Amino acid sequence: MYNIPYYKAKDHQEVVDFMHANPFVTICGVDANGFPVATQVPVLLKIEADKIIISGHVMRKQDHTNAFELNNNELVIFSGPSAFVSASWYSVKEVASTWNYQSVHAVGKMEMKGEDHLYALLSELTAHFEKDPNAPTQVKNLDPLYMKENMKAIISFEIEVTELKHVFKLSQNRDDVSHENIKKELSNGTPACKHIAAAMKR
Repeated sequence: MYNIPYYKAKDHQEVVDFMHANPFVTICGVDANGFPVATQVPVLLKIEADKIIISGHVMRKQDHTNAFELNNNELVIFSGPSAFVSASWYSVKEVASTWNYQSVHAVGKMEMKGEDHLYALLSELTAHFEKDPNAPTQVKNLDPLYMKENMKAIISFEIEVTELKHVFKLSQNRDDVSHENIKKELSNGTPACKHIAAAMKR
């Protein structure tokens, strides 16, 4: 983690909101031989008595799942769009260019759950992302046999966050003129650039 004091959010809620807004995460762990493993999954985020709980599911018998079951210390990375920032946009141009981005690292222990938790999670996860409560893809509208058979291949988990770090690198170290120029240039760029420009404005 690029841990520089001025690349920080103003308050904790801003970090939590970013996590909610970017639920497709990368979960990293270590296998039995000490090699890193990772996978990408959608997750749900809950706040329970000031504790952050991350819930999701993974496919059984995969390298990462086997590793997570052996060593339950995990790193969960929440990432948003990023954008190249050219030094030509600075008021003083004879310096290096850079990238602006936002990222949150959540550390915690993964606990694998049972079938009841998995079904409840799938119901909640689908309801959260599908939006339409009457959609045929809602778990409650799916064939129970289909659900039973497919649930055999996956396992749900919860991670209670024990440490939370973040970096919101949005040109906070630049002078006002440079900052305005960067926002202007990014606002005319790709969707990712426009996203970063909006984050800078906020």
